[in-house]
Amino acid sequence: MIAIRPGSRVHRLLFLLSVAGEYPAKSLHLLGNGRDLKKFIHQLEEVRDFRTDRDGTVYTTKLLTVSGKRDSRTIRLYKGALPILSEIHPDALGYYLESFRKHRFSGDSTHIWRNHRVSEALALSMMAGIEIRPYILPRLQKTGIHHTVPESPSFYIARDFKKLDVSELNKTMFTRIVGAVFYPGGIYAVYNTRGAVMKWSGMGELKTTHHLLELSRMNAGLDEVSSALLLGTGPDIALQTLIQSDKSRRMELRFDKIYPHIHFIPMNQDGIRLVRILTLPDWNERVLGALFDSQMRPKGYGFMEYDAFWEGTYIYSHLDSDIARLVRFREALETQTEKFEVMCFPWQAGFLKEYLGQRVILKQLEMGSLEAALGINCALTD
Repeated sequence: MIAIRPGSRVHRLLFLLSVAGEYPAKSLHLLGNGRDLKKFIHQLEEVRDFRTDRDGTVYTTKLLTVSGKRDSRTIRLYKGALPILSEIHPDALGYYLESFRKHRFSGDSTHIWRNHRVSEALALSMMAGIEIRPYILPRLQKTGIHHTVPESPSFYIARDFKKLDVSELNKTMFTRIVGAVFYPGGIYAVYNTRGAVMKWSGMGELKTTHHLLELSRMNAGLDEVSSALLLGTGPDIALQTLIQSDKSRRMELRFDKIYPHIHFIPMNQDGIRLVRILTLPDWNERVLGALFDSQMRPKGYGFMEYDAFWEGTYIYSHLDSDIARLVRFREALETQTEKFEVMCFPWQAGFLKEYLGQRVILKQLEMGSLEAALGINCALTD
């Protein structure tokens, strides 16, 4: 018998699928040990007894089905197991049935991959400690200025907040955004390019940003949407997505013009840990304060972007994985003769060495050291 307890693997799968509908089999590594989870998923495809933690009710059923091949291989809830959703939250089943056409899914690969992009962003956010369940989160509104969003980080799915403005729905429904993360003092638009260069929809994304800005003002008191999280399998893919937007004939429709700060998030445990850092209150000042003494920090605006100066060397931090800022930094390097150091995590070093060449010295910092300085428990749930 498998007990469904808060925090257990089966409980996390249930509430993830109650929100995402389906999940890619190839991305189980985001939820813990991929090999162990693959075996566990196979067990859940067989009829078993499940005992709920709430009142001890026992359900005898399959929990999951797995279908499809290669990139389209997808994990879904078994229809007979849907009543269990009411055990994890009274509103979970109603949200699931309304969002996924009463448990009817398309077999078209385009629809599956779109769902997978959303579900991977949800899984990574969930593992980073961000609340992702719409039936628990306060609903966003456009009727007045209220502080609606929670004080803790929260993920709002694009398909839900796009519906708030019916007049704009046709202009934004096919954009690439998968959601938005609100955190204390800020908001990120969330995109997932996976393992391919994302086709950028400039005008649609610009209108989506305006929609997000209005939601931010009315629900969080924020006056700008200037940052995005770009999920992907590697920084080269993310950078190519950014460069691809250069083909737009209108400068204001480029990815890095709509979002001056684009943080690349690898879809692995490093990405989960990075998102934890990026959703701390006042995270940027806290990170820079942990790295540099006040006398090292630049005073006012300089000739280019850098974060510290010490003994004749300009120091730039890429610990935030901001690839839009990195592009601006490399462009400025081409006209400078000063000495430069770039701080990075070990997993960023290979990409930075290739992208920046021999022009800079890389200084690597273990992520655990920064997490300790910020007071973050770096242990991830398996």
